[in-house]
Amino acid sequence: MFCLPPKSKHIPQATIKRLATYVQVLEGLARDNVDVVASKVLAEACGVQGAQLRKDLAYFGEFGIRGVGYQVKNLIHAITSSLGVDHEWPLVLMGVGNLGKAMINHIGYHAHGFRIQAIFDSDPFKIGEKVHGFCVLPPEQIQDIVALYKISIGIITTPPERTQNAAECFVEAGISAILNFSSVRIKVPEYVHVQYVDFFRHLYSLVFDLVREQTQAIMNDEGEG
Repeated sequence: MFCLPPKSKHIPQATIKRLATYVQVLEGLARDNVDVVASKVLAEACGVQGAQLRKDLAYFGEFGIRGVGYQVKNLIHAITSSLGVDHEWPLVLMGVGNLGKAMINHIGYHAHGFRIQAIFDSDPFKIGEKVHGFCVLPPEQIQDIVALYKISIGIITTPPERTQNAAECFVEAGISAILNFSSVRIKVPEYVHVQYVDFFRHLYSLVFDLVREQTQAIMNDEGEG
C-alpha cells in the first residue's frame, strides 16, 4: 500500500488542485528540454501569482535557486512523489458514450500517473466495440478486472439514469475512489471517496463573472454621466 510523506497530509485541497497544473506545465517544459525555469515565468504559465506559487511549492521544501529559478525535473519529482502520482495508478471507466470516449482518449495521451486498464458499458450493443484500443466489457466483468490489476479508482461517464448503478458496481467490485462526470449525486459507503466534475458549476461561475463585469461597467458609465 502506498503511503504519502507526513508533510503531504497538511497540504490544502486548493493547493493540490493547483499542483496538478504546475506538474502539467513543468512536464511541458521538460519535453521542450528546459532545465531551469524562473519563478515568475512558471507562475505566469500556470496562471497564478508568484507569491501563491512560492507558497504552494514551499510544502515540498526549498527548491528555488535565488536569481536562477527551479530545476524542472527535480520539482516534478518532488511534487509527484508527495502527491503519490510518481507511479501509475490503474483505472476503470464505466460509460462509453461520447464523453466516455473523449475521456479514454484524453487519459491515454495526457494523464500523468494514470492508466486505464478496462472500459465497461451496460448497453449490449456497445459490448465488444473497440474504443481507442480497448474492448468494451460488460459490468459483470468489473470485479475480475479490479482484482487482477488491484484497481482502486473508477471513472463514471454514464447517462444520469445509469449513474447510481455504475457506482454500485464499482463499490461491489472493491473500488474505493470514484470520479463522477455525471450530474447525479451518487450514494456510496462513507469509506468511498468521490469527486464530482460539474461542468454547470463552472459555467455558473463564468456567467457570474461576466454579469458582474457588465454591471460594474454600467455603474462606471452612470457615474461618469
